[in-house]
Amino acid sequence: MSDYLFPPFPVAAVPVRGEAALFPLRRIFCVGRNYEAHAKEMGVAVDREAPFYFMKDASAYVSSGATIPYPPGTTNFHYEMELVVAIGQGGFRIPQAAALNHVYGYACGMDMTRRDLQIQARDKQRPWDLGKNFENAAVLSAIVPPSQCGHPAAGKIELSVNGTVKQSSDLSLLIHSVPVLIAHLSNFYHLQAGDLIYTGTPEGVGPVLAGDQISGSIEGIGSIALTLGPAE
Repeated sequence: MSDYLFPPFPVAAVPVRGEAALFPLRRIFCVGRNYEAHAKEMGVAVDREAPFYFMKDASAYVSSGATIPYPPGTTNFHYEMELVVAIGQGGFRIPQAAALNHVYGYACGMDMTRRDLQIQARDKQRPWDLGKNFENAAVLSAIVPPSQCGHPAAGKIELSVNGTVKQSSDLSLLIHSVPVLIAHLSNFYHLQAGDLIYTGTPEGVGPVLAGDQISGSIEGIGSIALTLGPAE
């Protein structure tokens, strides 16, 4: 066995509904502007020709029900409720007709965003990493296999803050569907078991403050919850 200069970091892993074994995370792909109404509220044009992506580290994962600190470097911290696809079978240049064969399951996700840093980077045509890829930025519920939920193409997606509904939409309004995303992304990456795809958020995103309780749900998939603590 190889020696290491320091102990390797533990593998980030997600619970699976009905399973004792955990789903090990590999990469987190996130789709930008995949609901037209959200793109409009962000003041940008919708590109229906092809999806685009940004990434989060697996170390950004935090489980549903957690309490996280208000993140450093921002004064405008936002929630984004999303359907998440968990890849269970790898592939490259996957045909769209076969894309769902590569899905292990689905989950509720929150793409937490330092919006002020994201907008600053966007306006300067710089990468979004400081706004999107940071500790506790990828909240995730337990994964639900298709044997329990099917392959959802429609259904209510909703998020509330302190009991007040902020986001309410339907998965049928995704610009690029799950099969389209898997097929397209696999033209640029060899997808592997353990990869996640956050499929984009509907309109209604907004700021949260220390002490806020955030909860969300997706019809047929389940629910997700997060508490925002004070800054460290």
